[in-house]
Amino acid sequence: MPETTPFALKEHLDRLTAHLERENPDLLDVVRGFRSLDIVAYRLGLLDRDESFAMQVTWWPLISVLGTFSSGKSTFINRFLGRKIQATGNQAVDDKFTVICYGREGAPRVLPALALDSDPRFPFYNISREIDEVAPGAGARLDSYLQLKTCDSEAIRGRILIDSPGFDADAQRTETLRITDYIIDLSDLVLVFFDARHPEPGAMRDTLEYLVAGPLKRPDFNKFLYILNQIDNAAREDNPEEVFAAWQRALAQKGLTAGRFYRIYDPEAAMPIEDERMRERFERKRDEDMREILGRIERLNVDRAYRVAGMLEQTAAKIRDQIVPRIREANREWKRRVLRTDLIALVVVALALLGLSTLVGWWDGLRFSPPWTTFAAENPAIFWTIVAVVAAAIVLLVHRWSRRFSARAVARRIERDAELGEHAPRVAKAFWRNVKAWRPFFIERPVGWTAGTRKRIERILTDADAAIQKLNDRYTNPSGTADLVKHEAA
Repeated sequence: MPETTPFALKEHLDRLTAHLERENPDLLDVVRGFRSLDIVAYRLGLLDRDESFAMQVTWWPLISVLGTFSSGKSTFINRFLGRKIQATGNQAVDDKFTVICYGREGAPRVLPALALDSDPRFPFYNISREIDEVAPGAGARLDSYLQLKTCDSEAIRGRILIDSPGFDADAQRTETLRITDYIIDLSDLVLVFFDARHPEPGAMRDTLEYLVAGPLKRPDFNKFLYILNQIDNAAREDNPEEVFAAWQRALAQKGLTAGRFYRIYDPEAAMPIEDERMRERFERKRDEDMREILGRIERLNVDRAYRVAGMLEQTAAKIRDQIVPRIREANREWKRRVLRTDLIALVVVALALLGLSTLVGWWDGLRFSPPWTTFAAENPAIFWTIVAVVAAAIVLLVHRWSRRFSARAVARRIERDAELGEHAPRVAKAFWRNVKAWRPFFIERPVGWTAGTRKRIERILTDADAAIQKLNDRYTNPSGTADLVKHEAA
C-alpha cells in the first residue's frame, strides 16, 4: 500500500490478512490483488485514501433471510442454528435487521449497531452513511435499524446470517428498503420466505415487487431461493396443491416463471395432518426441499471464495474497460462544450470590436463620433491596448465560467449513467480531477492512467485468474491424476 495510506485502514487490512491466513489462505492472493487495485483507484480518484476495495467485500459467506412478517423466517433460523435465538410469533416480533455470527460463549449476546457500523469485517461497515443519504440524521439512530447477535452453533461458524424485518409498511420503510438493497448486493444466498397461510398476491405485494421483480434483472439471480413456508396449513384445504399453485401464479405475474421453488414447514410447530398418505407426501417433499436448501448453504464457503476472486477480476476489468474509457469520453465531451462556448464568446467579442472600430472611424461611412473617439484618434496605441485587455479579460472570464458550467453538466450525466451503476458517483468524482485549472486543457487521457497503471491492472487480472485456477486445483481434478496415482499404488 502507498505510504500515505491511513494507519487505521492499514490496521484493518492487516487484520483481514491475518484472518485469511487462518481460515481461508486460498484468498490471500485475492486480498493482495484488492490492495494493488486500491493504488490504481487512488491514482484515478475513484477512492479516497481512507477507502479500500477490500473493505467493500464481505469475506465471510453471507446468507440473508427476507420476506413478509409471520412467514416463519425466525422459526427457520432457530431450527437451522439449533438454538432459540430469534423470537417467533404471528405478529411482527422484531423490526430490526439482525446480524447473527458465531460466538464462543454459550449464551447468545446482543450487541449494538455500533459493533457493525465500525468493523470493516462485517457487512454493515459504515452503513450509517448509507442511511444518512436516504434520511439525513437517521444514521445517528442506527440502533433502531440494526443489531448483532452471537451464537455458539457450529452451523453458523465461518458464516454470517442476516434476519430482516418484514416488508409490511412501517415508519422506517424507506431506510429499511435501502438496507435491504444493500445486503442483497453483498449476499451469497438470499432466502425469500412467503407465508402459505396467505399466498394471495395482495398479502405479499411488497415482497413480490422488491424480491421477485427486482432480482430478475440481476446477473446473480441464481442466489435467490423462493420458499413457501408453513405449507402444512395447506393440508386442511380441499385441494392443498392449489395453495402452492396460487403462490407460483403470483410469482409468475412478476416474471418468475423458471427456477426452484421450495415448500417447507417446521415439524415441531406443524398442524396435525390426519390423512396418512397426505402426511407422508408433505413430509417427503419438506425433507427433500430442506436438504436442498441446506446443501446450498453448505456450499457457500466454496461459492464465496470464487465470488470474491470474481469480484476482483470484474472490478479490475470494469476500471480498464468501462470506467477509464468513460472518463476519457467525459473529458472529450467537456472539452467540446468549453470550446463551443469559447467560440461563441470570441465571435461576440469580434463583433463588438468590429462595431467599436466603426464608431472610432476606422471604416468608411462613419456617421457619428462619441466623445471618446477623440481620445482613440489621438492615442490609438493606448486606446487599443485597453480594448485588447478588456476583450481578453472577457474571453478569459467566459472560458473559466464555461469550464465549471460544462464540468457540472458532464458530471451530472455521469451520475445518471445506468451502465456505471453503483460506480457512477465515484466516476463523477474522478472526472472532476480531470478539469482542474492546472490540468492541460487538450489532454484527454484520465488523470492517473499511465503506462504503469495499465500494467498494474493487467497484472491484477492475471493474478485473479491465477487465484481462480488455484481454487480449481483444490476443488476439481479433471485429469484424475491423484486417483490414477492411488490406483497404480494399489
